[in-house]
Amino acid sequence: MRILEEFWYGNIEPAEYDTTACREYNEVLRLITRNEERLLATMTDEQKELFSRYTDAVREHQTMAECLLFQGSFKLGAKMMIEIMDDR
Repeated sequence: MRILEEFWYGNIEPAEYDTTACREYNEVLRLITRNEERLLATMTDEQKELFSRYTDAVREHQTMAECLLFQGSFKLGAKMMIEIMDDR
């Protein structure tokens, strides 16, 4: 139960990612950034505004999806723990 205590006292932040060891993640992030910069350099102000609204919506959707994934994973973990405790 140590992990739940750490979570309860705020020592674990579920939304934080340790991406230092994930080379693929860092490469994709670098690619996204580079392509976004190149795209923005070719846009008019009106296009930039539209693109900004689009990326804001995509980020909001991604945040919601991550939250739902976390909730589902937490529920699954809790169900697994209950089963383990019941088997004892």
